[in-house]
Amino acid sequence: NALAVQSIKKQSILKKEAAIVKAGEQYNVFALPLEAPNDGSRSVITDPHNTTASPYGWHDDDGVDGAEYTITRGNNVYAQENVEANSEFGAAPDGTPTLNFNFPLDFNQQPLGYQNASLTNLFYMNNVMHDIWFQYGFDQAAGSFQTNNYGGEGVGDDPVIANGQDGSGTDNASFGTPPDGQSPSMNMFLWNQPADLLVVNSPGSIAGTYIGVDSINWGPLLPETPITSDLVLAEDDTVLTEDACTALVNGDDIAGKIAVVRRGDCNFTVKVEFAQDAGAIAVIIVNNIDGNPVGMGGESTIITIPAIMITNVIGNQIIDALKNNDTINATLQQPVEETFFLDGSFDNGIIAHEYGHGISTRLVGGPSNASCLDNDEQMGEGWSDFFGLMITMKPTDTESDARGIGTYASAEPSSGNGIRVYKYSPDMSINPFTFGDVKDVLVPHGVGSIWATILWDLNWKMIETYGFDPDVYNGTGGNNMTMAMVIEGLKLTPCNPGFVDGRDAIIQADFALYGGVNSCLIWKVFARRGLGGAADSGSTAQIDDQVASFGLPEIRGCTLGIDNNNLDLFNIYPNPSNGLININGVGINEDVKISIFDINGRKVFEKETALNGSTSIEAKELTTGFYILKIQGEEFTHNEKIIIE
Repeated sequence: NALAVQSIKKQSILKKEAAIVKAGEQYNVFALPLEAPNDGSRSVITDPHNTTASPYGWHDDDGVDGAEYTITRGNNVYAQENVEANSEFGAAPDGTPTLNFNFPLDFNQQPLGYQNASLTNLFYMNNVMHDIWFQYGFDQAAGSFQTNNYGGEGVGDDPVIANGQDGSGTDNASFGTPPDGQSPSMNMFLWNQPADLLVVNSPGSIAGTYIGVDSINWGPLLPETPITSDLVLAEDDTVLTEDACTALVNGDDIAGKIAVVRRGDCNFTVKVEFAQDAGAIAVIIVNNIDGNPVGMGGESTIITIPAIMITNVIGNQIIDALKNNDTINATLQQPVEETFFLDGSFDNGIIAHEYGHGISTRLVGGPSNASCLDNDEQMGEGWSDFFGLMITMKPTDTESDARGIGTYASAEPSSGNGIRVYKYSPDMSINPFTFGDVKDVLVPHGVGSIWATILWDLNWKMIETYGFDPDVYNGTGGNNMTMAMVIEGLKLTPCNPGFVDGRDAIIQADFALYGGVNSCLIWKVFARRGLGGAADSGSTAQIDDQVASFGLPEIRGCTLGIDNNNLDLFNIYPNPSNGLININGVGINEDVKISIFDINGRKVFEKETALNGSTSIEAKELTTGFYILKIQGEEFTHNEKIIIE
């Protein structure tokens, strides 16, 4: 990335001699809260920059009114194509001096044909991620990605280098984050669409043509000459004998045949390598979740046989038939018709996810330490899923709407399952993950998915309490408060963290931002998923020694059946109020401190008084809005939401 920064500085030919002063820049993009093309249509947006985070717009880097660049380059990001996967800078869309980035888009062609539209969306999303999370504390001092810090703290000269249609891989994306002052690199790849790759020739009960996804990342493509053979179910020496995560014990049966294995419990490359060692000529991997087969990530230099993934529907039929000792003959073939790659730069959720890696890496351990999230129980993938989910929430969303990740890249509708084992939902019949499941999932995505599940639960509980605000920049709803607590929590999370560290950091963040008024709510959310008071991460360097706990710590009045601390002890009325508030405390006869905090955690009222059963306070100077009233006694604390009309 130091090379990238040096290369940027060499690109002075692209910098205008005179600043471009015309305002009203336009971008034709899949604007938030749209997640991707399967969620809605593009729209032209004008002047979308946030004046706090990007005061001179998105095409500036000298801090003087007027843009310096007409291409997709500015203070926060340089978005350019990297089809050849080299270290040089490629082409970038030019909006001309009017800064009009309105380019045609036709998905009935390969992505190279709509590259300008793709890079424009990539530029837009990197900038809005910068601007949104700047509001919650990912600013210059925290290590935000900016060429010019405009007088703020931290080190500059580190805009994101966003490589669109990157040729170094497929069916994935990546984000490398060096310490503050060095540019991170975002690589957005193309994604395979499922195509007719599998033909079951016999038996007739399951004969037909079925979709699959090729292992283009780490294995050879299907050859021009189709591969026809009998199928054999892989068997290893573990309890789950069909996942090929250890050496196969039925090598004599596999040799010269197409091996069938289940997805899960180890990397795709591990499965194929074991099948190859046993003599298989190809591998069929059966998906373990509903929906389309997905791109298979991984790295290998020794795999010489092709592999495809198929759906769990036909895959389970094949496995059942093989277990019944049926002979299944099948053909693996190249697509009969051309299929178009999907461009990851249109999946806003994936871009947000990758950018989120930069946020978590810079915040955990501080912006100068880029190596704090290398341990097995770290939650980086979970924080990143959370970032993507939060910025794509809509006012019409409800708690019952389960959310997938990467549905567009998986060629699914927005309601699809996406690339995770479970959709995100507080409904445990849809997403049953608990802390105890960490030992049974893959590092890092499976581990992260459990963490994101808990954060998503927390978000909906906060929305239930404080409401939803669609303004992701300056809103005051429960979703905004959750976003603020997560960012503040990242700053408080220690290096090489585990789930217990992450939980404690969010509880501390609530105290820092909101006076601890949500501590009982937060504890309940975490305890429900196994991160209660007695939970223990063990060694955060491994994932097989966690202890789950579903109980709450001893917080007076905080029980699994009560939503507010000491709810049974106090009656606070009227609520809503004009500022005159009556407080009745059942059986409370002692001196107390009464404080009121606004939605941003600022103390706006304080009074010490004797509470001999009841008292009243006048806070008529408060403006209309939500507040938290806190009553502090010698052995208790009570927090309650109040509304000033």
